[in-house]
Order: sequence, then structure tokens, then C-alpha cells
Amino acid sequence: MTGGARAICLYIDADACPVKGEAYRVAERRGVKTFVVANSPILAPKHPLIERIVVPSGPDAADDWIAGRVARGDIVVTADVPLADRCVKAGADVIAPNGRAFTEASIGMALATRNLLDGLRSQGETTGGPKPFSPRDRSAFLQALDLAIVRLQRAGFGSC
Repeated sequence: MTGGARAICLYIDADACPVKGEAYRVAERRGVKTFVVANSPILAPKHPLIERIVVPSGPDAADDWIAGRVARGDIVVTADVPLADRCVKAGADVIAPNGRAFTEASIGMALATRNLLDGLRSQGETTGGPKPFSPRDRSAFLQALDLAIVRLQRAGFGSC
């Protein structure tokens, strides 16, 4: 960590994350400690800044581990809207794999949409699911993650 500032940590909700490799590269380049959290072992590069965390199987175990540790100055990568809500409330920056930021201003609508679609599905409606992940999404994610790290560093948060 540089300058005595609190270090930025990156938390990846890794079970179904399509941008782990991109996150590893950005985190290594920027010197950010990264926690890869999953319910089963996930391949990750052997690097002193990357730590694999395997949580017990069960509903929300990875979410609980992440949400219980994040704070202002941390970044979370997840497509899970309830986890994003918990992390935003804790002060963390939250980025979806498609590069979309979850913020205090946007999380309410994201939760409402998620809950509406979940309710429709539970009533037997076909809601179509998410659009396919594209190269444009990958590029937007890389840009969003890099910008979030730079913004936090400029705000006084350090690197490892």
C-alpha cells in the first residue's frame, strides 16, 4: 500500500462472472488486491495480489462473504442485483460485467426491475433473460473498472 492510505480491494462474485480474466489484468496492472469469491474452486492466476476464496455452498454464501467485508474505496464486480444493493449501501463501487455501474441513484430501479421480473417468472411468464454477453460489454467493463480504480486512487485510496 502506498502513502498510508487505505488500499483499494477488488471483490469478484466469481461463480458466473464472464470478465474474471479482464479484472485480473487490470488489478495486477493497477496494484489492487483482488478477492475471487465462489462456491467452488475457481482457476485464478498465481499472483500475490489475487486471493481465491471458496465459501461453503448454500444460498448467498459468496454474497454474504463479500457484503460483510466491503467498504468505501472497494470495488465489487457482480451481476447480482441484491448483492450490488448491499455493497452500494456499504459505500463500495459496484460494476456489472457489462460495465454498468450500480450507484445509489440507480440501484433502486435495478432492484425494482429485478423483483418485477422475478415475480413474473414465478407466475409462469417467460421474461427472456439477459441479452448475450458481447465484446462491446467486455470493453465497457474494462473501461469502467479502470476508471473506478483511477477515481479511487485520486480520492486518496492506495494500491497494495
